[in-house]
Amino acid sequence: MTGRIAFQGELGAYSHEACRQARPDMEAVPCRTFEDAIDACRSGEVDLAMLPVENSTYGRVADIHTLLPGSGLRIIDEAFVRVHISLLAIPGAKISDVKRAMSHTVLLGQCRDFLKSHSITAVTGADTAGSAKIVAEKGEPSMGALASELAGEIYGLDVLASKIEDQSNNTTRFLVMSREADHSRRASKMMTTFTFRVRNIPAALYKAMGGFATNGVNMTKLESYMVGGSFTATEFYADIEGHPEDPNVKLALDELKYFTSERDILGVYPADPRRD
Repeated sequence: MTGRIAFQGELGAYSHEACRQARPDMEAVPCRTFEDAIDACRSGEVDLAMLPVENSTYGRVADIHTLLPGSGLRIIDEAFVRVHISLLAIPGAKISDVKRAMSHTVLLGQCRDFLKSHSITAVTGADTAGSAKIVAEKGEPSMGALASELAGEIYGLDVLASKIEDQSNNTTRFLVMSREADHSRRASKMMTTFTFRVRNIPAALYKAMGGFATNGVNMTKLESYMVGGSFTATEFYADIEGHPEDPNVKLALDELKYFTSERDILGVYPADPRRD
């Protein structure tokens, strides 16, 4: 065991914050891409990988659902992180000094009201923590960054304004990935995530979903995506409440087999209390 967990982005990114929240005893290791974080875990360089999958404001994170099935990793936990955005600047700067603010394009879109009210021009950066790093290196009081307070702490920037996001409930969901699956029942409320491909028969998806309805299994997510660039090959990604050994879940998954050509359980893990 290395005692390390990988994430995509620079130190101070919201994924780094998720690592500190969910695995505070582990060393967080920054990676350039999601693929790099997955490879670091798969190779044994780190024990776990922290991957964002969806945001309450902007929906699913691009590419993640296509990466997960072929990653060779399994979901062992989930974490919900409130995205509190701060305006950061070099020490001594005031809000009135800041004329431009840099951040990831998605984060810039979450602070439109604040930027407009302070006549600050948005500047697109590669990511949130990377923008904070650039602002610290430039040392210009007229340039600010929109990022987490953690990023400000790491790069020596002052917090000029905090919680400036337009949506007060803006939250990102992360999955904790491991090389080894853990299907043990370790909480009163469990989640099961799986992928499947329906057989080429009429109304296959409708019939495949019927077992979850008739057995009272709550499906919290169902998404589809193309496989191998084909318009005819579709894989589905689903989250359900419950454990595969629960009688109603077992019946639903058994019924799913009749209408699918492939099925893979990606993880069984405790439901984060903030899910409710």
